[in-house]
Amino acid sequence: MSSTISTSSELGVGATVRRGLQLSPAMLEGIGWTLALAVLATAGRVVVPVVIQLVTDNAIMAEGGPDVPAVLGTALLALAAIVVAGIASSFVNIRLFRASERGLAQLRTRTFRHVHDLAVLTQNAERRGSLVSRVTSDVDTVSRFVQFGGLQLILNLGQLLAATVAMVVYSPLLALVVWLCFTPMFVLAPRAQRVISRAYGSVRVKVGAMLGAISESIVGAETIRAYGASGRTQRRIDDAVQDHRAQAIKAQTFTALAFSTGMAFSGVALGATVVVGTVLALDGHLTLGQLLAFLFLVQMFTGPVQNATEMLNELQNAVAGWRRVIAVLETPLEITDPHVPEGTDGTGELRASDVAAGESGAAPPGDGVPSPGSGADDGVHRAAAVEFRDVRFAYPQGPEVLHGIDLTIAPGTSVAMVGETGSGKTTLGKLLARLMDPTSGQVLLDGVDLRELPLATLRSRVVLVPQEGFLFDGSIAQNVAYGRVAHGRADVDRAVTDLGLDGWLSTLPDGVDTAVGQRGESLSAGERQLVAIARAYLADADLLVLDEATSAVDPATEGRISQALARLQAGRTSVAIAHRLSTAEAADLVVVVDAGDVVEVGHHRELVARGGVYARMHRSWVSQAH
Repeated sequence: MSSTISTSSELGVGATVRRGLQLSPAMLEGIGWTLALAVLATAGRVVVPVVIQLVTDNAIMAEGGPDVPAVLGTALLALAAIVVAGIASSFVNIRLFRASERGLAQLRTRTFRHVHDLAVLTQNAERRGSLVSRVTSDVDTVSRFVQFGGLQLILNLGQLLAATVAMVVYSPLLALVVWLCFTPMFVLAPRAQRVISRAYGSVRVKVGAMLGAISESIVGAETIRAYGASGRTQRRIDDAVQDHRAQAIKAQTFTALAFSTGMAFSGVALGATVVVGTVLALDGHLTLGQLLAFLFLVQMFTGPVQNATEMLNELQNAVAGWRRVIAVLETPLEITDPHVPEGTDGTGELRASDVAAGESGAAPPGDGVPSPGSGADDGVHRAAAVEFRDVRFAYPQGPEVLHGIDLTIAPGTSVAMVGETGSGKTTLGKLLARLMDPTSGQVLLDGVDLRELPLATLRSRVVLVPQEGFLFDGSIAQNVAYGRVAHGRADVDRAVTDLGLDGWLSTLPDGVDTAVGQRGESLSAGERQLVAIARAYLADADLLVLDEATSAVDPATEGRISQALARLQAGRTSVAIAHRLSTAEAADLVVVVDAGDVVEVGHHRELVARGGVYARMHRSWVSQAH
């Protein structure tokens, strides 16, 4: 049963932040020094009120008149303290930016790796744009908070604490008055936080839906134009944009109300301080300098409280993004590697060998991947034996589509799997490539259950050539060479020659260096399949799973595909999901799949003579061909 990616994690705010930091440990690197610098930076902000009190009481109000040298001396000391605090604040910024960028890189890497490790069915259940938004825009919301809101949160908490301590030193009674003024706000804050949290969670969902609609429309632009559906498509995108706009306005309205509430309580606190402070000063409990300093401290106290609404805005947006990223990472991996050390499988973190392979372009040693030049160079291939043992499979929330398949394929056999649409033949091909695992039963390669093979070994021994071979933006040569093993230009040229593709490439403007465009759109469907076949040839697998393209191709291209496939399959075990009569006729073995069961197995001529399901299909093919 396939897993599904939940819309958002169900963790609370605190648990979400803790989990997010666990996934990005680099964010906490050197946090002790950063906090120490933040304390120093915050302490510098208390200098101004203290200086005002000292200058007012000891210099301006001094007996005998104002003491100008004392004013200047105190001001210079205050300036020095402020400069030191400013330098400390700069270092806090630098350290936070560096740590957050490293941590966010870890988060993106983990999430991207986990998305690629998810089962194909799980990926297909999620809209591509929405899935991409989890790795991009959702992480960006975390980035904005960590780098700006997080910094302000640290400094404001320090400023709040420093202001409170200084206020208590000057007047415990006035400090109590200030706190009492803000008590209702502190009581209401948790409830407001929950409301705003839900609102911003909905905003992130709407962002994903909007990006999904836009990306789908861009990819399907040709179909949209061909069917004159631009108006309907525009309305669908407009609806997605408006849904996002409405939810964003709703969330911002809640934030604005919270900000206005903070401003109101700040005004009340300042007014109460002026009234009570004046009374205390008149009674001799406060000097003029202490009252002025206290008023500055109240401003220091109310500033973070007012900013708290803006930080709450960023925090809730970040938490909403964090939850959607965490939801991806919480999605169980169904196609797991039994040979990955415990604690690394399923986390989505890049393993050291993968990083090394990505940087060097070569596969890590000892993973069963042949080195460049092996296999295809000397014309010698290993041919795998394949066996299905009582294999059953059901798609999520659907009925069983394979009913106890038992099938043995000898090494070096070319197999054509045929059957009506929906018969289960494509599902068998996906199970062979381990894009999915059977609900029950076993699929074995040389007697070993695919689930017991290291994934690196499996991917080196089994190669799937899909109906639509995906091409990356670049040249034909770059796409042919794409794979775990690094292939040079000589390998590409050899593959082209061995498969007999020189004639086709000579008709292209730049030969093997011809640009294919995004998704290979500069080439025809048949030409894209030729590139995919050449790529599979260099992969030098023991077992080929071929899902033939159903799109019509011109006779010349069909001839090239047939010739290239014949050379690709030579010396290897191959299973072709056959849509063409010629494939079934040329195969060593034809497997007929009907309604989830293997009903006939044999050679083409034998099955035609038998007069069963295959014979009826063959007559239909022949009649259509003529």
